[in-house]
Order: sequence, then C-alpha cells, then structure tokens
Amino acid sequence: MESLSDISLVTQVAVFRNRRAFDRLVRKYQSPVRRFLLNLTLGNEALSDDLAQDTFLKAYEHIAQFRGIASFQTWLFRIAYNVFYDYKRAPHSASGGPIIDSALETIEAPSGAVGGALDIHTALSMLKDEERACITLQLIDGYPIGEIARMTGMKENTVKSHLRRGKEKLTEYLKRNGYDGNR
Repeated sequence: MESLSDISLVTQVAVFRNRRAFDRLVRKYQSPVRRFLLNLTLGNEALSDDLAQDTFLKAYEHIAQFRGIASFQTWLFRIAYNVFYDYKRAPHSASGGPIIDSALETIEAPSGAVGGALDIHTALSMLKDEERACITLQLIDGYPIGEIARMTGMKENTVKSHLRRGKEKLTEYLKRNGYDGNR
C-alpha cells in the first residue's frame, strides 16, 4: 500500500511537477537518506545535509526517469549512494569544504572503548567505502542483500563479500578495543 502512495506521488511530480507531492516524498525519506549519508560520511552532519540536499535535487530533476522497477526508496538510495561517490571522486581545494579522507586520518581508535560508548563512526572509519555502505544498509538500516545490491548497483555476491570483510574488520576492531561479546 505504501508503494502505491509513492507511485502516486511520483506520478504527480513527473507529470504535473507537483511540488507538494515531492515535498511529501522528501518528508517521508529525508531521515533515512540523511542517516545513510551520515554513516557514509562518518558523522559529518554538514556534509551529510549537503549530500542529502543534492540527492533530493537530483531526484526531482530526474523523477521522470523513475520506472518503478524497484521501489522509489531503492531508487532514491541509489541516487544518494551515487551523490556520495561523486563527492568522493571530485577534487576539493583546501578551502573547498571538508574532505572525508583527511578526516579519517585524524580519527584515533579510543582505548578501552568498553568503559564508554563505542563511537560507531570511528568503527565505520576502519572500513572501505563500499564495505561501509553495505554494512550501514544491512546492519543499521536492516535492508536485505538483494535490496542493497539494487541500491548500490553492485552484484549480490559483491555485496556479500563486502559484508563479510566489513564484519570481519568490525569484529577485529571491537576485540582490539576490549569488547569480547561476553559481557
């Protein structure tokens, strides 16, 4: 039933350029898209907001290309994933805003993380971008492998490989920081 509502709203936007219909889609998906981008950018709220805004602008501009083969949410997450990678590939000047890779260089793993809250973004920073995307979509957002494959454009076996490697790295990170899983 929910997808029918999305299809109806998408049709109103694509055919009539109904901005109220698009506003409803934005309100519905803004938090999940922003959370996904927040995890990909390792907690950089300003960058996540910028990328989320770019995602919705691109979705609005290209909404007539939505074919309904996958859900609107899957299509939107695919745009968000591509916006993130476009940002990562773009050259940035020294004054051109935050760069994720340079932020990673300054992150140090906390010693004895068990005593305090484990910083999920520090743990995620140990992963490659593709692993982080797959881990975030499955473990944090709860998407199945097939949906993750459609969102990222990866093959299902590639998603499975990224998930396996990502989980191994996270397990090793947790063990190094005093978490033994038996507490």
